[in-house]
Amino acid sequence: MFKDLDPILHSQLRLAVMSILISVKEAEFTFLREKTKSTAGNLSVQIQKLKDAGYIDVLKQFKDNYPQTICKVTKEGVTAFEKYVESLQTYLGK
Repeated sequence: MFKDLDPILHSQLRLAVMSILISVKEAEFTFLREKTKSTAGNLSVQIQKLKDAGYIDVLKQFKDNYPQTICKVTKEGVTAFEKYVESLQTYLGK
């Protein structure tokens, strides 16, 4: 009948981040912050949760003497996202 929804992806902000990363494969922190209209602190916490779950990789580096954080979706993240969408579709009767 109804499938369990992944609690990691069932957060509005984490789902938004994953949705963006699925479409672009990788994105800078500032791009994600602008697209999600999130605060830097909240986004940072949610990115860490996605990283801890193995759904994204986070690369921290410097670009022109400024810190740069790049997030990339992992294969596990793509699989989890696809499974989440499939599970959600059972709730919608599709």
